[in-house]
Amino acid sequence: MGVIATVVALLLEQWRPLGNRSAIANALAQWADWLERSFNAGEVRHGSIAWSVAVLAPAAAALALYALLCWADETLGLLLNVAALYLTLGFRQFSHNFTAIHGALRDGDIDRARELLGAWRGESALHRSREEVVRLTIEEALAASHRHVFGVLFWFIVLPGPSGAILYRLALFVAARWRGLGAFSRCAERAHELLEWPATRLTAVSFAVVGDFEDAVYCWRTQAAAWPDPQLGIVLAAGAGALGVKLGMPLQEVEGLAARPDLGLGEAADTPFLDSAVGLVWRALVIWVFAYALLSLARVF
Repeated sequence: MGVIATVVALLLEQWRPLGNRSAIANALAQWADWLERSFNAGEVRHGSIAWSVAVLAPAAAALALYALLCWADETLGLLLNVAALYLTLGFRQFSHNFTAIHGALRDGDIDRARELLGAWRGESALHRSREEVVRLTIEEALAASHRHVFGVLFWFIVLPGPSGAILYRLALFVAARWRGLGAFSRCAERAHELLEWPATRLTAVSFAVVGDFEDAVYCWRTQAAAWPDPQLGIVLAAGAGALGVKLGMPLQEVEGLAARPDLGLGEAADTPFLDSAVGLVWRALVIWVFAYALLSLARVF
């Protein structure tokens, strides 16, 4: 049932992607902000209560609804899983931005590529060189593939019904929304770290399996910890090693050179590596679905 729901949700998103994700994000932002205003008294326990209401309660409600629907008819439970994955997966959400930047670079329109990259990252990219545009686009794609696809699928597989997918996406959103709020955000940040710990490593392993295995593992072990977010560094380092491309590295900002650790081995980022990155993510996704299907068959027999 879970494999069928995954395949159907992925196909549905490719055929007719959810077009009004910004409305959902705005509603979640208002919900998270209201909880922060209502519960934030500067203590860890208040943040824990707010996190439970924002994340655990919806996941538990989804699980209860799933159990009720399966008791009535398993097909209804399948439909709920499809709906939950359709809402929580965001393959087209990042691939749309990636494809638009790739197309602009292929057409030689570097200004358009900079504009699109800036909109995607939420900061100006008008001063970026072509190599920096390609490099940052690959980084964003690898990070987004984990957050919007592989992380969601991992927790959907691990936890029953749609609870895992909902738990992961809400935890990710709340941790980002409450970041920097001191003691109040500590529970959200810690929960996010715990959820990411196994998911990032499995994403990195899948990149290594479908890419250059030795370089991916080497970069993971030697470079990931130096990234500002070590969890995300695992995904980026393994992805860079699997692709054989140099990511990370300092960026030229208006104020001067911004230091960033090196990721990956091999050649400097250029347009052909955008095609390689797409292929890496798709191959990894096929591996995930195939492995999930084998696990489901093993449970049956």
